[in-house]
Amino acid sequence: MRLTRRRSPPALLLLLAVLALLAGCARSPQAADDGRAGANVRADTPTHAVLRLRDRLLAHDAPGFARAALPPALHAQVAAAWREGRSRWPLDELPLDAKLPALLATLQAPGAETDLLAGFRRQFAGADRDIDQAVRTLVVFAGEYVQAQADTPPHEREHTLQVLAALGDWALAAPLADPGRARRFLDALAAAARRSGIPAARGQAAFADLGMQASLQRLSPFLATLMAQLRTQYGLDLDASLRGLRVQLLEQTGDQARVRLRYRLGTHEIDAVVPMVRLDGEWYVADYVRRARASLDGAGGGRVASP
Repeated sequence: MRLTRRRSPPALLLLLAVLALLAGCARSPQAADDGRAGANVRADTPTHAVLRLRDRLLAHDAPGFARAALPPALHAQVAAAWREGRSRWPLDELPLDAKLPALLATLQAPGAETDLLAGFRRQFAGADRDIDQAVRTLVVFAGEYVQAQADTPPHEREHTLQVLAALGDWALAAPLADPGRARRFLDALAAAARRSGIPAARGQAAFADLGMQASLQRLSPFLATLMAQLRTQYGLDLDASLRGLRVQLLEQTGDQARVRLRYRLGTHEIDAVVPMVRLDGEWYVADYVRRARASLDGAGGGRVASP
């Protein structure tokens, strides 16, 4: 159904939704290039496992990221669960994963660019102070939410809070009230959403029909466009963050390890510790394995919302 101008959310809401999505994207592990970059790097050490994931993120290769993040048997189980509507991992790693079909449907609607930009001009064009207040409110709310999640491991909570602070400061400094930038941002995202070929009006059923591989493959160019527009319109270069991160092995005991990740996000230096696990001779990010397994039971972040 076509969204009317009256009901269309203003462009600022899309930008704020992006801010929340980035809080999940920026938690993805990355590493500095040590000369072994490539999709076929074997994850025989914790740092090589991180590097392999970094490569897939830089290539904007969501299906490759999913393959590299999980042991083959678990990857196959998650793919089957996609078809059955029981899992949406790795989309579960994004804070607004359940809202992604609605976001795509909004952008795919006929005249979406015009409607969204009209809403932006009515409410927020040139309204820097209103936008700054909205950003501050979102960051505070998101931080309180993260702090309240008792089942979130301390290392993950700390990393997420650092990312939220960095993205909040970036948003406060970015020209979010500029209607020209908003128009270019919306035009590019709407075109990318339509090119994806994902029938987003079907909600979560669209992902089930396509399956994990095809869904992630179609989402990859959309996410690449999003990152490019954030860089060109608003000065947030996530690819530079990916390329510039340093990774250090802190400790390894048997099949368990911890790595330290340091990277620049906006004007902030992020310093985080990530646990790793070795399964069948290769290393993986322990949190990804844990949440992917939980998604098979519809537990935790693996629950699939209704359309």
